Amino acid sequence: MLQLNQGAFSSSEVRQLRFSNPAFISREKDLDEVLQTHTVFVNVSKGQVAKKEDLVKAFGTDDQTEICKMILSKGELQVSDKERHTQLEQMFRDIATIVADKCVNPETKRPYTVILIERAMKDIHYSVKPHKSTKQQALEVIRQLKETMQIERAHMRLRFILPPKEGKKLKEKLKPLIKVIENEDFHEQLEIVCLIDPGCFREIDELIRSETKGKGTLEVLSLKDVEEGDEKLE
Repeated sequence: MLQLNQGAFSSSEVRQLRFSNPAFISREKDLDEVLQTHTVFVNVSKGQVAKKEDLVKAFGTDDQTEICKMILSKGELQVSDKERHTQLEQMFRDIATIVADKCVNPETKRPYTVILIERAMKDIHYSVKPHKSTKQQALEVIRQLKETMQIERAHMRLRFILPPKEGKKLKEKLKPLIKVIENEDFHEQLEIVCLIDPGCFREIDELIRSETKGKGTLEVLSLKDVEEGDEKLE
């Protein structure tokens, strides 16, 4: 069944979609494999069939089979309130999962569980944006949660090995990008083990490459500097 709705022609109740991907539906040549009927409705739930004059005005034809093809190829898949709610709930969990995976309590270095992040997101009344990626929203959530709890992205642990000629000068440029220098050794070369914010990795990598002309090396020792055990949110 296809529904004509407020000037937007949308596929609705398309056989519980044997094919859930609208792009695939639009390529399906056998409409009977996709649709329960070739009839076009103004309102499916009320059983209101579209009038011929309305079809001609909207599509230039009253051939309902051809109109079905047009709607499937150019329309938008209608999603029920229940389906939309389920999708938003899943996105909410996905965002919380990303935040929990990337973040720790900066004082204890212990990670938060997904359940605790979900609770914190509900406490700040975070509203999921369906047309924005979960990764982008996770970064937004982290910024907002910083206002109400101890949370920040887990640090990466890196080792730099820099040639002596450029080493000391380059170290000064790297300092603003380094959170903590854990170890520093200078013999024939300058070797530094440090913690950084993951967001600074690309800038550090490019800086070492350009300043040392490929002579310096950068090694990732660990992606996340965390302690064992989950952090409890009181």
